[in-house]
Amino acid sequence: MKQKIYRKTVFTIAALFLVYTFLVFLMLELESGAPNARIISIQDGVWYAIATMTTVGYGDLVPVTYAGRMLGFVFLLSSLGIYGFVIGQITNVMRTVKENKAMGLNGTNFENHVIIIGWNDFSQSVIGHLIAAGKKVAIITKEKHDIDIIREFYTTNEIYILYSDYNNFDLMEKSNIRKASIVFINLHDDTEKLVYIIEMKKHFSNLNYVVTLDNGNLKSTFHHAGVTYAISKNEISAKLLASYIYEPDVALFSEEIIAYAHSDDDYDMKQLQVREGNPMAGMYYDKAFFDLKKESNVVLIGLVKMVDGKRKMLKNPEGSVLIEKGDYMVLLMDRKGQQRLNHLFHIEEGV
Repeated sequence: MKQKIYRKTVFTIAALFLVYTFLVFLMLELESGAPNARIISIQDGVWYAIATMTTVGYGDLVPVTYAGRMLGFVFLLSSLGIYGFVIGQITNVMRTVKENKAMGLNGTNFENHVIIIGWNDFSQSVIGHLIAAGKKVAIITKEKHDIDIIREFYTTNEIYILYSDYNNFDLMEKSNIRKASIVFINLHDDTEKLVYIIEMKKHFSNLNYVVTLDNGNLKSTFHHAGVTYAISKNEISAKLLASYIYEPDVALFSEEIIAYAHSDDDYDMKQLQVREGNPMAGMYYDKAFFDLKKESNVVLIGLVKMVDGKRKMLKNPEGSVLIEKGDYMVLLMDRKGQQRLNHLFHIEEGV
């Protein structure tokens, strides 16, 4: 549609150029040979046309014949139409720029961000926790009315929105998808998610994918399809419900630690990477455990190492386990403990 509008604009400009060229030569023909004629060359004709069309009207060049003055009326009246055309085109350009920005067609420079494909109440809840944890999020939606709704809740510094059909994988490059940390497939049902994952892996094979499942029995199917994390919503709900029934205090604490700590009294479980210059690098697990508890009131509960290209979780390991650069420490802390760690180690949450 936009290509048709573009072609129509180019055609209109070309037609106006030809018409005005014809009118300039016609003016020269009508004025030639008249006594006291002042429009006697192509340069004079072009100058008169431009001065009239822009409504400047210097008065240095005017037609002196009756026919030339009648043609002058054509120049004067047509200038109004040209002004309307120019203003209309400027308005269209401004509208297009604004629409492109709103629909995300200008792209984003987000990196290490989370991409969510599909918008609904559940994704909104997830985004709230991600933003609280300092994560940037790119939302891809095929519903245009979602854009205004999302903009009511988040700023452009937190959220990037791309309006696109889910199968337009070329357009998805606008979301800087290849530099995303993970992609959350948030479609309606498990079958739709599975088919979509298989297709998407053909275009973006090296990304990490996460899905939530209504049917927990499909976990292995999704893992074989290339999903990194397949989470059964019913399974998690069932475990939490059972915990509330027979150990309600543990359930309350469990619910708290899987979300972001919003207040100083809230606890959160985090994983922090051991980077260059971190004093924990080269330290044994048991010493790090006591040092973290003593200095920051943070509890080290596990360590994640890469073994043969796969992540291996060591849950509160026994014996002499060495913490190495690139490992992830799994920690339990309140908000104050997080601030102490950020100050001491300059490390960030998440993978």
